[in-house]
Amino acid sequence: MTLELSKIGVSYDGGGTFAVDGVGFAVGQGELVALVGESGCGKTTTLKTINRLVEPTRGTVRIGGEDTAGRDRVELRRSIGYVFQRIGLFPHLSIADNVGVVPRLLGWERGRIARRVGELLELVRLDPAEVAARMPAELSGGEQQRVGFARALAAGPSLMLLDEPFGALDPITRDELRGEFSALQKELRLTAVLVTHDMTEALLMADRIIVMRRGRIVGQGAPSELVRGAGDPYVARLMAWPARQAERLAAMIGDGGSAPG
Repeated sequence: MTLELSKIGVSYDGGGTFAVDGVGFAVGQGELVALVGESGCGKTTTLKTINRLVEPTRGTVRIGGEDTAGRDRVELRRSIGYVFQRIGLFPHLSIADNVGVVPRLLGWERGRIARRVGELLELVRLDPAEVAARMPAELSGGEQQRVGFARALAAGPSLMLLDEPFGALDPITRDELRGEFSALQKELRLTAVLVTHDMTEALLMADRIIVMRRGRIVGQGAPSELVRGAGDPYVARLMAWPARQAERLAAMIGDGGSAPG
């Protein structure tokens, strides 16, 4: 599944001011692209134009070569996996019912849904016998986010959108889930777009990083290319931050200090 955005613009005031302006990029089959930049730069707005949670004022989004403007919005959203920071599980539904929401809406037979729920819970390292009948409030934050990933994968999408999916988790759980999702994404050959404020996360997970500022793309490339700092000064400053943090930690350890535990 390939994704292409061409000259995307989003205005909330009828065209006077654009929150996103002239954004264009392509994501190949099985590729993970990270959108990064300061708060308010337009990265989440750009992400939401892909499944039409935000309608572009101008420009085109194509998935698998098809213009999404010609598709039914509900059908489009059901065909795309979507994971966001606050997890968003339905608190009144069991874990099994949460994971099976989209298949039920698509009219799948009950037995097929049950089999799919079991497969997905195992895929995200949750024991169906332990968690399927439980309610979201009975699970930890990390377990709930695993359920969120399972729900996003329920209908077998080829495209995943991830809006700060690890942001609300503690550092240990965040690192664990990040690694698990990366392995899963490669195993399933998912095409994915990730929005994150965490530059280390983008550098470790993405095949390619797109840097946005004030609604426009100011730099893009493979993590190894951007870390070298060529091009836009803002991109260079942004990419330098993880290196500065690593240097400070190395200095602490070199001075006989201990890394925070």
